[in-house]
Amino acid sequence: MADKIRPQRLNDFIGQPHLVGKDKPLRLSIKQTKIFSMVFWGPPGCGKTSLARLIATETDTPFIFFSAVSVGKKDIKNIVDKVKNKQIEQLSITKQKAKKTKRGIILFLDEIHRFNKLQQDYLLPYVEDGTLTLIGATTENPSFEVIPPLLSRCRVFVFNSLSDKEIIKIINRALKFVAPKVKVSMSQKAKDWLTTMANGDARQAITMIENTYRLYGRLTVQSLKETLQSKHLRFDKKGEEHYNTISAFIKSMRASDSDASLYYLARMIDAGEDPLFIARRMVIFASEDIGMALPTALVVANEVFRACETIGYPECAINLAHGTVYLASAPRDGTSYDALRAAQKDVERFGNLPIPLHLRNPVTKLMKKVGYGCGYEQYPDKTKSLLPEKLKGKIYYRKSG
Repeated sequence: MADKIRPQRLNDFIGQPHLVGKDKPLRLSIKQTKIFSMVFWGPPGCGKTSLARLIATETDTPFIFFSAVSVGKKDIKNIVDKVKNKQIEQLSITKQKAKKTKRGIILFLDEIHRFNKLQQDYLLPYVEDGTLTLIGATTENPSFEVIPPLLSRCRVFVFNSLSDKEIIKIINRALKFVAPKVKVSMSQKAKDWLTTMANGDARQAITMIENTYRLYGRLTVQSLKETLQSKHLRFDKKGEEHYNTISAFIKSMRASDSDASLYYLARMIDAGEDPLFIARRMVIFASEDIGMALPTALVVANEVFRACETIGYPECAINLAHGTVYLASAPRDGTSYDALRAAQKDVERFGNLPIPLHLRNPVTKLMKKVGYGCGYEQYPDKTKSLLPEKLKGKIYYRKSG
Protein backbone atom coordinates (compact mmCIF):
# COMPACT_ATOMS: atom_id res chain seq x y z
CA MET A 1 0.00 0.00 0.00
CA ALA A 2 2.95 2.32 0.61
CA ASP A 3 3.58 2.35 -3.15
CA LYS A 4 -0.08 3.00 -3.97
CA ILE A 5 -0.28 6.17 -1.89
CA ARG A 6 2.97 7.72 -3.07
CA PRO A 7 2.36 11.30 -4.25
CA GLN A 8 2.20 11.71 -8.01
CA ARG A 9 2.92 15.46 -7.98
CA LEU A 10 5.36 17.54 -5.99
CA ASN A 11 2.52 19.62 -4.52
CA ASP A 12 1.10 16.43 -2.96
CA PHE A 13 4.35 15.56 -1.19
CA ILE A 14 4.07 15.70 2.60
CA GLY A 15 6.99 16.76 4.77
CA GLN A 16 10.49 18.23 4.34
CA PRO A 17 9.38 21.85 3.79
CA HIS A 18 13.02 22.98 4.16
CA LEU A 19 13.77 21.08 0.94
CA VAL A 20 10.61 21.31 -1.17
CA GLY A 21 8.88 24.42 0.16
CA LYS A 22 8.65 27.66 -1.81
CA ASP A 23 12.07 28.75 -3.11
CA LYS A 24 13.76 25.80 -1.35
CA PRO A 25 16.63 23.96 -3.08
CA LEU A 26 14.96 20.80 -4.39
CA ARG A 27 11.82 22.63 -5.55
CA LEU A 28 13.98 25.12 -7.45
CA SER A 29 16.10 22.31 -8.89
CA ILE A 30 12.98 20.53 -10.20
CA LYS A 31 11.41 23.75 -11.48
CA GLN A 32 14.56 24.68 -13.39
CA THR A 33 15.11 21.06 -14.57
CA LYS A 34 18.62 21.17 -13.13
CA ILE A 35 19.08 17.74 -11.63
CA PHE A 36 22.40 16.73 -10.11
CA SER A 37 23.71 13.80 -8.10
CA MET A 38 22.70 13.89 -4.45
CA VAL A 39 22.44 11.88 -1.25
CA PHE A 40 19.28 11.86 0.87
CA TRP A 41 20.16 11.29 4.53
CA GLY A 42 17.40 10.79 7.06
CA PRO A 43 15.43 8.36 9.22
CA PRO A 44 13.19 5.65 7.74
CA GLY A 45 9.78 6.56 6.38
CA CYS A 46 10.42 10.27 5.89
CA GLY A 47 9.92 10.42 2.11
CA LYS A 48 13.37 9.83 0.58
CA THR A 49 12.20 7.32 -2.04
CA SER A 50 8.98 9.20 -2.81
CA LEU A 51 10.82 12.45 -3.41
CA ALA A 52 13.40 10.75 -5.65
CA ARG A 53 10.57 9.35 -7.80
CA LEU A 54 8.92 12.76 -7.93
CA ILE A 55 12.15 14.36 -9.14
CA ALA A 56 12.19 11.87 -12.01
CA THR A 57 8.50 12.37 -12.79
CA GLU A 58 8.54 16.16 -12.62
CA THR A 59 11.67 16.44 -14.79
CA ASP A 60 10.59 13.64 -17.10
CA THR A 61 13.81 11.69 -16.58
CA PRO A 62 14.17 7.89 -16.81
CA PHE A 63 14.29 6.40 -13.32
CA ILE A 64 15.90 3.17 -12.15
CA PHE A 65 15.40 1.92 -8.57
CA PHE A 66 18.00 -0.32 -7.01
CA SER A 67 18.52 -1.50 -3.45
CA ALA A 68 22.20 -1.64 -2.53
CA VAL A 69 21.46 -4.82 -0.60
CA SER A 70 20.63 -6.81 -3.72
CA VAL A 71 22.69 -5.33 -6.58
CA GLY A 72 26.36 -5.11 -7.51
CA LYS A 73 28.78 -3.88 -10.17
CA LYS A 74 27.31 -6.20 -12.80
CA ASP A 75 23.85 -4.63 -12.43
CA ILE A 76 25.26 -1.10 -12.65
CA LYS A 77 27.29 -2.02 -15.75
CA ASN A 78 24.17 -3.45 -17.38
CA ILE A 79 22.30 -0.18 -16.83
CA VAL A 80 25.24 1.93 -18.06
CA ASP A 81 25.48 -0.16 -21.25
CA LYS A 82 21.78 0.29 -21.92
CA VAL A 83 22.05 4.05 -21.41
CA LYS A 84 25.02 4.31 -23.76
CA ASN A 85 23.21 2.20 -26.38
CA LYS A 86 20.07 4.33 -25.94
CA GLN A 87 18.04 1.28 -24.96
CA ILE A 88 16.56 2.93 -21.91
CA GLU A 89 15.21 6.10 -23.54
CA GLN A 90 11.64 4.78 -23.68
CA LEU A 91 11.39 5.07 -19.89
CA SER A 92 11.15 8.84 -20.30
CA ILE A 93 7.62 10.24 -20.57
CA THR A 94 8.59 12.69 -23.33
CA LYS A 95 11.88 12.32 -25.18
CA GLN A 96 12.00 16.05 -25.87
CA LYS A 97 12.17 16.96 -22.18
CA ALA A 98 14.55 14.13 -21.41
CA LYS A 99 17.03 15.56 -23.95
CA LYS A 100 16.69 18.96 -22.36
CA THR A 101 18.05 17.62 -19.05
CA LYS A 102 21.22 16.42 -20.80
CA ARG A 103 21.30 13.50 -18.38
CA GLY A 104 21.26 9.75 -18.97
CA ILE A 105 19.05 8.47 -16.19
CA ILE A 106 18.37 8.92 -12.51
CA LEU A 107 19.74 5.92 -10.64
CA PHE A 108 18.17 5.73 -7.19
CA LEU A 109 20.29 3.61 -4.89
CA ASP A 110 18.48 2.81 -1.67
CA GLU A 111 20.64 2.00 1.37
CA ILE A 112 23.74 3.28 -0.42
CA HIS A 113 25.67 2.76 2.82
CA ARG A 114 25.54 -0.98 2.11
CA PHE A 115 27.61 -0.55 -1.07
CA ASN A 116 31.25 -1.35 -0.31
CA LYS A 117 34.19 0.86 -1.33
CA LEU A 118 34.87 -0.97 -4.60
CA GLN A 119 31.21 -0.79 -5.63
CA GLN A 120 31.08 2.92 -4.84
CA ASP A 121 34.36 3.47 -6.76
CA TYR A 122 32.76 1.84 -9.78
CA LEU A 123 30.01 4.48 -9.82
CA LEU A 124 32.43 7.41 -9.91
CA PRO A 125 33.17 7.84 -13.65
CA TYR A 126 29.51 7.47 -14.62
CA VAL A 127 28.38 10.01 -12.04
CA GLU A 128 31.14 12.37 -13.12
CA ASP A 129 30.38 12.24 -16.86
CA GLY A 130 26.61 12.46 -16.34
CA THR A 131 25.76 8.99 -17.64
CA LEU A 132 24.13 8.41 -14.26
CA THR A 133 22.55 11.01 -12.04
CA LEU A 134 22.86 9.29 -8.69
CA ILE A 135 20.38 9.75 -5.89
CA GLY A 136 21.51 7.72 -2.90
CA ALA A 137 19.34 7.22 0.18
CA THR A 138 20.72 6.33 3.59
CA THR A 139 19.78 6.30 7.25
CA GLU A 140 23.48 6.41 8.16
CA ASN A 141 25.78 9.42 8.27
CA PRO A 142 27.14 9.64 4.69
CA SER A 143 30.40 11.11 6.01
CA PHE A 144 31.17 7.64 7.38
CA GLU A 145 29.44 5.46 4.79
CA VAL A 146 30.05 7.09 1.40
CA ILE A 147 33.60 7.33 0.04
CA PRO A 148 34.90 10.94 -0.14
CA PRO A 149 35.37 11.04 -3.96
CA LEU A 150 31.76 10.02 -4.53
CA LEU A 151 30.42 12.21 -1.72
CA SER A 152 32.24 15.23 -3.17
CA ARG A 153 30.32 14.76 -6.42
CA CYS A 154 26.97 14.72 -4.64
CA ARG A 155 25.05 17.26 -2.65
CA VAL A 156 23.79 15.96 0.68
CA PHE A 157 20.23 16.78 1.75
CA VAL A 158 19.21 16.06 5.33
CA PHE A 159 15.67 14.74 5.83
CA ASN A 160 13.80 15.11 9.12
CA SER A 161 11.36 12.75 10.81
CA LEU A 162 7.80 13.66 9.92
CA SER A 163 5.84 15.76 12.41
CA ASP A 164 2.64 14.48 14.03
CA LYS A 165 0.56 16.71 11.75
CA GLU A 166 2.31 15.30 8.68
CA ILE A 167 1.79 11.71 9.86
CA ILE A 168 -1.94 12.45 10.37
CA LYS A 169 -2.16 13.71 6.77
CA ILE A 170 -0.54 10.51 5.52
CA ILE A 171 -2.87 8.37 7.65
CA ASN A 172 -5.88 10.16 6.11
CA ARG A 173 -4.50 9.53 2.63
CA ALA A 174 -3.83 5.85 3.44
CA LEU A 175 -7.42 5.30 4.59
CA LYS A 176 -8.59 5.93 1.02
CA PHE A 177 -6.51 2.98 -0.23
CA VAL A 178 -7.06 0.38 2.51
CA ALA A 179 -9.90 -1.43 0.78
CA PRO A 180 -11.30 -1.06 -2.75
CA LYS A 181 -14.82 0.43 -2.94
CA VAL A 182 -15.06 0.55 0.86
CA LYS A 183 -14.92 3.72 2.94
CA VAL A 184 -12.69 2.90 5.89
CA SER A 185 -12.95 5.12 8.95
CA MET A 186 -10.69 5.64 11.94
CA SER A 187 -11.34 7.59 15.12
CA GLN A 188 -9.17 10.54 16.07
CA LYS A 189 -8.10 8.63 19.17
CA ALA A 190 -6.83 5.75 17.02
CA LYS A 191 -5.06 8.18 14.68
CA ASP A 192 -3.35 9.85 17.63
CA TRP A 193 -2.25 6.49 19.03
CA LEU A 194 -0.88 5.38 15.66
CA THR A 195 0.91 8.72 15.20
CA THR A 196 2.67 8.31 18.54
CA MET A 197 3.63 4.72 17.73
CA ALA A 198 4.94 5.66 14.26
CA ASN A 199 7.32 8.22 15.77
CA GLY A 200 7.77 10.18 12.53
CA ASP A 201 7.92 7.10 10.27
CA ALA A 202 5.21 7.20 7.59
CA ARG A 203 5.97 3.71 6.34
CA GLN A 204 5.41 2.25 9.78
CA ALA A 205 2.03 4.00 10.08
CA ILE A 206 0.95 2.80 6.61
CA THR A 207 2.06 -0.78 7.27
CA MET A 208 0.17 -0.83 10.58
CA ILE A 209 -3.02 0.36 8.87
CA GLU A 210 -2.71 -2.22 6.11
CA ASN A 211 -1.92 -5.16 8.40
CA THR A 212 -4.52 -4.25 11.03
CA TYR A 213 -7.34 -3.92 8.53
CA ARG A 214 -6.33 -7.19 6.85
CA LEU A 215 -6.37 -9.02 10.21
CA TYR A 216 -9.35 -7.42 11.97
CA GLY A 217 -11.36 -5.49 9.38
CA ARG A 218 -11.41 -2.42 11.61
CA LEU A 219 -8.98 0.28 12.76
CA THR A 220 -9.32 0.92 16.48
CA VAL A 221 -6.75 1.49 19.20
CA GLN A 222 -7.30 -2.07 20.40
CA SER A 223 -6.95 -3.69 16.96
CA LEU A 224 -3.82 -1.64 16.28
CA LYS A 225 -2.32 -2.80 19.59
CA GLU A 226 -3.18 -6.42 18.78
CA THR A 227 -1.41 -6.11 15.42
CA LEU A 228 1.66 -4.59 17.03
CA GLN A 229 1.91 -7.63 19.29
CA SER A 230 1.69 -10.12 16.42
CA LYS A 231 5.19 -11.60 16.27
CA HIS A 232 4.97 -12.73 12.67
CA LEU A 233 4.36 -9.14 11.60
CA ARG A 234 7.00 -7.60 13.81
CA PHE A 235 10.11 -9.65 13.06
CA ASP A 236 12.21 -7.92 10.43
CA LYS A 237 15.75 -7.10 11.45
CA LYS A 238 16.21 -4.86 8.41
CA GLY A 239 12.84 -3.15 8.74
CA GLU A 240 10.94 -1.22 11.39
CA GLU A 241 11.91 -3.61 14.22
CA HIS A 242 15.53 -2.77 13.48
CA TYR A 243 14.84 0.89 14.25
CA ASN A 244 12.47 0.21 17.15
CA THR A 245 15.10 -1.86 18.93
CA ILE A 246 17.99 0.58 18.51
CA SER A 247 15.64 3.34 19.70
CA ALA A 248 14.78 1.32 22.84
CA PHE A 249 18.48 0.61 23.38
CA ILE A 250 19.47 4.30 23.28
CA LYS A 251 16.52 5.41 25.42
CA SER A 252 17.31 2.75 28.03
CA MET A 253 20.93 3.96 28.27
CA ARG A 254 19.62 7.53 28.49
CA ALA A 255 17.48 6.44 31.44
CA SER A 256 20.58 4.88 33.09
CA ASP A 257 18.88 1.47 32.98
CA SER A 258 21.73 -0.99 32.39
CA ASP A 259 19.45 -4.04 32.50
CA ALA A 260 17.05 -2.78 29.83
CA SER A 261 20.01 -1.58 27.73
CA LEU A 262 21.61 -5.03 27.87
CA TYR A 263 18.30 -6.71 27.00
CA TYR A 264 17.84 -4.66 23.82
CA LEU A 265 21.51 -5.14 23.01
CA ALA A 266 21.02 -8.92 23.32
CA ARG A 267 18.04 -8.76 20.96
CA MET A 268 20.08 -6.94 18.33
CA ILE A 269 23.00 -9.35 18.68
CA ASP A 270 20.63 -12.33 18.44
CA ALA A 271 19.11 -10.88 15.25
CA GLY A 272 22.56 -10.50 13.71
CA GLU A 273 22.56 -6.70 13.79
CA ASP A 274 25.72 -5.09 12.40
CA PRO A 275 27.92 -4.47 15.49
CA LEU A 276 29.32 -1.31 13.90
CA PHE A 277 25.79 0.08 13.62
CA ILE A 278 25.32 -0.42 17.37
CA ALA A 279 28.79 0.91 18.25
CA ARG A 280 28.30 4.00 16.08
CA ARG A 281 25.17 4.89 18.03
CA MET A 282 27.14 4.48 21.24
CA VAL A 283 29.78 6.94 20.01
CA ILE A 284 27.06 9.50 19.30
CA PHE A 285 25.46 8.87 22.70
CA ALA A 286 28.79 9.44 24.48
CA SER A 287 28.94 13.05 23.29
CA GLU A 288 25.26 13.88 22.97
CA ASP A 289 24.11 12.62 26.37
CA ILE A 290 27.19 12.22 28.57
CA GLY A 291 29.40 14.96 27.18
CA MET A 292 31.49 16.92 29.68
CA ALA A 293 30.15 15.01 32.67
CA LEU A 294 32.58 12.22 31.77
CA PRO A 295 34.71 13.08 28.70
CA THR A 296 36.35 9.64 28.73
CA ALA A 297 32.99 8.14 27.70
CA LEU A 298 33.79 9.14 24.12
CA VAL A 299 37.16 7.38 24.40
CA VAL A 300 35.50 4.19 25.63
CA ALA A 301 32.79 4.33 22.93
CA ASN A 302 35.42 4.80 20.22
CA GLU A 303 37.42 1.87 21.55
CA VAL A 304 34.28 -0.30 21.50
CA PHE A 305 33.79 0.68 17.86
CA ARG A 306 37.42 -0.16 17.09
CA ALA A 307 37.11 -3.52 18.89
CA CYS A 308 34.00 -4.42 16.88
CA GLU A 309 35.79 -3.41 13.69
CA THR A 310 38.85 -5.51 14.56
CA ILE A 311 37.32 -8.57 16.21
CA GLY A 312 33.78 -8.98 14.87
CA TYR A 313 31.17 -11.44 16.09
CA PRO A 314 30.82 -13.40 18.27
CA GLU A 315 33.53 -12.03 20.59
CA CYS A 316 32.81 -8.33 20.00
CA ALA A 317 29.43 -8.83 21.71
CA ILE A 318 31.40 -8.76 24.97
CA ASN A 319 32.91 -5.39 24.01
CA LEU A 320 29.45 -4.03 23.21
CA ALA A 321 28.15 -5.20 26.60
CA HIS A 322 31.12 -3.62 28.38
CA GLY A 323 30.54 -0.29 26.62
CA THR A 324 26.79 -0.42 27.17
CA VAL A 325 27.05 -0.80 30.93
CA TYR A 326 29.73 1.91 31.09
CA LEU A 327 27.63 4.42 29.14
CA ALA A 328 24.38 3.60 30.92
CA SER A 329 26.10 4.08 34.29
CA ALA A 330 27.82 7.35 33.38
CA PRO A 331 26.62 10.79 34.56
CA ARG A 332 24.78 13.04 32.09
CA ASP A 333 25.64 16.48 30.75
CA GLY A 334 24.21 17.70 27.45
CA THR A 335 25.46 21.28 27.76
CA SER A 336 28.06 21.01 24.98
CA TYR A 337 25.43 19.54 22.64
CA ASP A 338 22.94 22.28 23.56
CA ALA A 339 25.67 24.91 23.07
CA LEU A 340 26.37 23.62 19.57
CA ARG A 341 22.69 23.78 18.63
CA ALA A 342 22.44 27.36 19.97
CA ALA A 343 25.50 28.41 17.97
CA GLN A 344 24.08 26.75 14.84
CA LYS A 345 20.87 28.74 15.23
CA ASP A 346 22.88 31.97 15.21
CA VAL A 347 24.80 30.81 12.14
CA GLU A 348 21.50 30.09 10.40
CA ARG A 349 20.03 33.42 11.54
CA PHE A 350 22.96 35.73 10.80
CA GLY A 351 24.92 33.85 8.15
CA ASN A 352 28.67 34.43 7.84
CA LEU A 353 29.22 37.40 10.14
CA PRO A 354 32.56 39.21 9.63
CA ILE A 355 35.32 37.62 11.73
CA PRO A 356 37.10 40.20 13.94
CA LEU A 357 40.23 41.49 12.17
CA HIS A 358 42.61 40.52 14.97
CA LEU A 359 41.57 36.85 14.59
CA ARG A 360 42.14 36.74 10.85
CA ASN A 361 45.26 35.18 9.37
CA PRO A 362 47.56 37.80 7.76
CA VAL A 363 48.79 35.60 4.90
CA THR A 364 50.01 38.52 2.74
CA LYS A 365 51.56 41.92 3.44
CA LEU A 366 48.41 43.63 2.18
CA MET A 367 46.28 41.68 4.65
CA LYS A 368 48.61 42.69 7.46
CA LYS A 369 48.48 46.30 6.29
CA VAL A 370 44.68 46.47 6.44
CA GLY A 371 44.62 45.05 9.97
CA TYR A 372 44.51 41.27 9.69
CA GLY A 373 45.92 39.80 12.90
CA CYS A 374 46.51 43.25 14.42
CA GLY A 375 46.20 43.17 18.21
CA TYR A 376 45.99 39.39 18.43
CA GLU A 377 46.96 37.99 21.83
CA GLN A 378 47.72 34.31 22.27
CA TYR A 379 46.26 34.34 25.77
CA PRO A 380 43.75 37.20 25.78
CA ASP A 381 41.85 38.57 28.74
CA LYS A 382 38.92 36.24 29.39
CA THR A 383 36.57 39.24 29.48
CA LYS A 384 37.29 40.05 25.83
CA SER A 385 34.85 38.48 23.38
CA LEU A 386 36.29 36.78 20.31
CA LEU A 387 32.90 36.55 18.63
CA PRO A 388 31.81 38.71 15.68
CA GLU A 389 30.63 42.19 16.64
CA LYS A 390 26.93 41.34 16.43
CA LEU A 391 27.34 38.43 18.84
CA LYS A 392 29.69 40.00 21.39
CA GLY A 393 28.91 38.84 24.91
CA LYS A 394 26.87 35.86 23.68
CA ILE A 395 27.30 32.74 25.84
CA TYR A 396 26.53 29.33 24.33
CA TYR A 397 28.23 26.98 26.75
CA ARG A 398 27.48 27.11 30.46
CA LYS A 399 29.03 24.55 32.78
CA SER A 400 26.43 22.43 34.49
CA GLY A 401 26.23 22.10 38.24
